[in-house]
Amino acid sequence: QVQLVESGGGLVQAGGSLRLSCVASGSIFSISDMGWYRQAPGNQRDLVASISRGGTINSADSVKGRFTISRDNSKNTVYLQMNSLKPDDTAVYYCKARIMTRQLYERDYWGQGTQVTVSS
Repeated sequence: QVQLVESGGGLVQAGGSLRLSCVASGSIFSISDMGWYRQAPGNQRDLVASISRGGTINSADSVKGRFTISRDNSKNTVYLQMNSLKPDDTAVYYCKARIMTRQLYERDYWGQGTQVTVSS
């Protein structure tokens, strides 16, 4: 059994900052890519940023220069530091991780989501 748990969402004024965390736990052998996605009402779920185990980062143009993704492999944790937040960043943020279990079965796992609301 594998579980991803996000934390750090909330309500913030435009221009403010939030830091999201996502911890993976359970029967984990290894974790390759980890990432953050977001979904606003009526929209599809889109990639915000992803990071490989080796640290290669891919991020959406809309967040470059404002959001920073990082990970701590020793803690099976991925972070998203969000600065200069805008009302358009309002969404539910989901963590995703490509995990190989101890049974050597690999697939993507998702967290339950955390709400980020940016007021103008």
